[in-house]
Amino acid sequence: MTPSASGNGDGVETAAAALARGDLVILPTETVYGLAADARNSQAVARIFEAKGRPRFNPLIAHVADIDGAHALGRLDQRAERLADAFWPGPLTLVLPLANDCPVCDLARAGLDSVAVRAPAHPMARAVLKAFGAPVAAPSANRSGRPSPTTYADAVAETGSATGAALDGGPCAVGLESTVLALLPGEPARLLRPGGIAREEIEALIGPLLQAGDDARRSPGRLALHYAPEAPVRLNVATPGEDEAFLAFGAGASTGALVLNLSPSGDLREAAANLFAYLRAADRLKPAAIAVAPIPMHGLGEAINDRLARAAGFVG
Repeated sequence: MTPSASGNGDGVETAAAALARGDLVILPTETVYGLAADARNSQAVARIFEAKGRPRFNPLIAHVADIDGAHALGRLDQRAERLADAFWPGPLTLVLPLANDCPVCDLARAGLDSVAVRAPAHPMARAVLKAFGAPVAAPSANRSGRPSPTTYADAVAETGSATGAALDGGPCAVGLESTVLALLPGEPARLLRPGGIAREEIEALIGPLLQAGDDARRSPGRLALHYAPEAPVRLNVATPGEDEAFLAFGAGASTGALVLNLSPSGDLREAAANLFAYLRAADRLKPAAIAVAPIPMHGLGEAINDRLARAAGFVG
């Protein structure tokens, strides 16, 4: 099946039935659109890798409807329980030690002894998870290395030809992938990937976070070149070249046919929501390069700068 980007997408029951058959489904979440499969079914998960062209060593996040679903996959310590109570459903992924009889297949976990789990907040995603009744692996619905889709049309254009169903949930409210934390036994909490929940919010609940270190392999989205458009990306640019598209930020930025302002008011949440869509829009202008204005590093700025560094080919 090839869903139509101009249509309204399929229904929740159709999507749940497609997952049960082992098909792929385009699934809206509050972060980005996901390419979903039954996380228990290694053949279905393999279809995700094939559709995305994704390296097999990169683990996938298992999505669940609620904390009870998370307990079936991983062992939650007091830190994990506190964070789940505060931020689920929402854009936070916890990398946990495996629960006994964890059903998530080895391929989805990239052969690791841990599992990445989150409960998404989008009502359509939650409805599908409840109707399906099992964990769903759902990385972003783009081809590997490309900007993540935050609209139905972009998701269908990227990987729709590989799916058995597609749900149109409107534009993604957060527009930036989830924050990923490792919470492993006897180890400090580590920030593996900045994302939709700011570091400061997490540290207010469980104390300081260490950087990823060797545990980075436990998180999705950690390739050096990731989220990349076709045009090269230049960072921290004050004055773009005449033939460059420019992702501006804040009031008083330059204007023009090649300028897209991530947030004219300097709101990092708005900038995060616009980031991938504007990278795609800038790329469609066929510029010599995409120049990006400096983005502050506090709050969601840490996650925005991480994605931009990867789009430019730098290891963050």
